[in-house]
Amino acid sequence: MKPLLQVSGLNAWYGESHVLHGVDMTVGEGEMVTILGRNGVGKTTTLRTIMGIIRERKGQITFDGKDMMGVPLHRTAHSGIGFVPEERGIFATLTVEENLVLPPVVAGNGMPVDEIYDLFPNLLERRSSPGTKLSGGEQQMLAIARILRTGVRLLILDEPTEGLAPVIVQRIGEVLKKLKERGMTVLLVEQNFRFASRIADRFYLMEHGQMVADFPVGELPSRMDTLHKVLGV
Repeated sequence: MKPLLQVSGLNAWYGESHVLHGVDMTVGEGEMVTILGRNGVGKTTTLRTIMGIIRERKGQITFDGKDMMGVPLHRTAHSGIGFVPEERGIFATLTVEENLVLPPVVAGNGMPVDEIYDLFPNLLERRSSPGTKLSGGEQQMLAIARILRTGVRLLILDEPTEGLAPVIVQRIGEVLKKLKERGMTVLLVEQNFRFASRIADRFYLMEHGQMVADFPVGELPSRMDTLHKVLGV
């Protein structure tokens, strides 16, 4: 599988606090990869550092063969990487459809609004509702949908199921599977191990700011003792 995202020796700091300690990881084109780990081990920091939100960083980040370390934050999306943060970032005073069409299309393969509504029927029903009227699950759907319209090649999700009802979690899982069938590459951080085990191709296990294991979904049964010890699953 052709590597789309490659991270090597990635270090990051919050002021004087050294958070990432030489993170190495690869995400292949069309692959769905999940980073697992307890709270506070550096999972979200890894995503934010890849995006360039955290600028105190050192190492190598390559996307589709392009060095991303020197790319300004506002140009990262134009390179083909889209990020849905845990807080979602919905514009509360805009309607669902206004939120959808606001971001610019950065590539020619952006998903049309009609196709987005096919993926997320809930959003079609709420297309005229302001962000303040949406449930947490609907906000998460809108945050993902808004990125898809821009045409990015790599979708990065931070805790997409956090705090959501089981029926919404199931729906988001179905959408991610459909996106993978379309060839979308997805990197996500997820605390819900059972959700991740149903959708991911491969896993990275993170502890103390480093990746300590990398394994495909087929090895999950043989890894359960380790995962139980590290994650408590």
